[in-house]
Amino acid sequence: MTDTPSFGGEIVWRPTPDTIDRAHLTRFMRAHGIADYTELMARSTADVAWFTDAVLKYLDIRFRVPYDQVVDLSDGIEWPRWCVGGRLNIADNCVDRWANDPAARDRPAVIWEGEEGTTRTLTYAELAAEVNRCANALRSLGIGLGDAVGLFMPMTPEIAVALLALARIGAVALPLFSGYGAGAVASRLADAGAVALFTADGTFRRGRLSPMKPIADEAAAHAPALRHVIVLRRAGNEIAMTPGRDHWWHELVAPQPDTAASADTAAEDTLLILYTSGTTGRPKGIVHTHCGFPVKAAQDMAFGTDVGAGDSATGDRIYWITDMGWMMGPWLVYGATLLGATFCLYDGSPDYPDVDRLWALAARHRITHLGVSPTLIRALAPHGAEPVRRHDLSAVRFFASTGEPWNPEPWRWLFEVVGQGRRPIINYSGGTEISGGIVMGNPLLPLKPTAFSAPCPGMAADVVDSAGRSVRGQVGELVIRAPWIGMARGFWGDRQRYLDTYWSQIPGVWVHGDWAAVDEDGMWYILGRSDDTIKIAGKRLGPAEVESVLVAHPAVREAAAVGVPDAMKGSALVCFVVLSPGHAPGEALAEALRRLVGAELGKPLTPAAVHFVSDLPKTRNAKLMRRVIRSAYLGQDPGDTSSLVNPEVIEELKKG
Repeated sequence: MTDTPSFGGEIVWRPTPDTIDRAHLTRFMRAHGIADYTELMARSTADVAWFTDAVLKYLDIRFRVPYDQVVDLSDGIEWPRWCVGGRLNIADNCVDRWANDPAARDRPAVIWEGEEGTTRTLTYAELAAEVNRCANALRSLGIGLGDAVGLFMPMTPEIAVALLALARIGAVALPLFSGYGAGAVASRLADAGAVALFTADGTFRRGRLSPMKPIADEAAAHAPALRHVIVLRRAGNEIAMTPGRDHWWHELVAPQPDTAASADTAAEDTLLILYTSGTTGRPKGIVHTHCGFPVKAAQDMAFGTDVGAGDSATGDRIYWITDMGWMMGPWLVYGATLLGATFCLYDGSPDYPDVDRLWALAARHRITHLGVSPTLIRALAPHGAEPVRRHDLSAVRFFASTGEPWNPEPWRWLFEVVGQGRRPIINYSGGTEISGGIVMGNPLLPLKPTAFSAPCPGMAADVVDSAGRSVRGQVGELVIRAPWIGMARGFWGDRQRYLDTYWSQIPGVWVHGDWAAVDEDGMWYILGRSDDTIKIAGKRLGPAEVESVLVAHPAVREAAAVGVPDAMKGSALVCFVVLSPGHAPGEALAEALRRLVGAELGKPLTPAAVHFVSDLPKTRNAKLMRRVIRSAYLGQDPGDTSSLVNPEVIEELKKG
């Protein structure tokens, strides 16, 4: 993002009348006499209580005891209480309502595929039975209301069963990234005081065994409150079992009764603690409730990606490449089940054993909504159209994307080559603290490449300058001016850090930490983390803009740009490049890339150096970790690297 950033462009997709007519958003607006999206945004942000109440009713969220107040702001905007006086157990809404409905009980709830080719399907009736068995198993171990339990498992149906079973008994779920090392697992279990942990013997990554139980064992030794470890037999590898502490899933869960009562939980009882990595190296435990995270997830899934239940033959099927340790994992499970749709899980690498694995999976399971990341598409695009055309993707109605800003070229490849210029890419940006999105595409509004159509309904988003004034047509800080039901209920055990992180910069305003812009047509752009911003000779530069220039070169598959200290300019630009197959690193190519950036963005913004590397540090959801790149290059502590899928690249980055 320079001072005069390049955003905007031409509209490339407009919804058809049929798309508009069938959309959740259209039905919601008609029910409330709302003429268009502009009016919806005005009403939903001016009166968040009205909007939240309307959403709860539209989603048919069923309370055992109705709430007597939608939101209580008596402790300030930073600490709202939602659905005051209401009592519900979200598992009743996710599972029982469908399992007890003769028209829905045989609808697929979850479709699973493993990297090795194994597939399983659970109907809503079968999911309910499995959730109840798991709930009974947990209760047999003395686990119940308010107890924290870790989920360190592969993406199998059992991890969704465990997530929902913990809600059923009123326990607190701690979803953990399946690629964590022992230290990261231990720190999170210890921080939350976890009494139990779900894990597996191992899983498979790119055809190789990836053990999990030994990591869990090492972590358990540093989690003082941990009493039980429940182990899924997934890979069949030999593992050690500690008598009295360790339990096989198939021995503990499978024999349990298939009926179970739900705990009597308040709307604001803690449901999840989702840990996110921070620049300090100390993870933040984001607290979410029964009436918070799932409702926001379902709202965004319905209004943004337009997922619905349909019937057993034609219902929507949503797959998002994710891990349960990233918020999109619980988001997928809670959002789909609240809507009565089918969610799909895949345990493995999306390009193994061939680059067409993702497209094959989408075709095989008739996926209607396919969630990806820009980094994944950048990796698949160089292989061209042929791997895509091997497969029938006619069931896909929407693509979706989150995790990082897009570059124009891979966005266009997904839209034009895979989507044939007909399927919209629903760009989605928010965070773990949001329970979903701040800005998002939707079925009613047109799209431009890399853009977001608008803020999500109910999100009072704005772009502001350094003085907190609204700006348009230029880059500013992304903020939120009103509360929403999915907002974090603070950080676990650290009230002040939560306030310092989001509420200290502008009084009464949530400052999210992203650079954003709104163009002349009212479309929104997320331009990278504000702490990724580089300032060179007085000019602000966002890494995404530099990276867009680099990946447009035929030799470049991936790129990352960071700022490093410079005595003359304050900061200098350093770029790291992963080359496309058939291209070799060299001084001539590095110089060509430097000149390309300078020519596109201006000579003062020419990179000081371009370094060639074999890979860039990413999380399992393919999010690029620029802070890790910068820290490694400068020889500094990179902070929390436990979420990286490829931590070995740090050493390569240190060499520059």
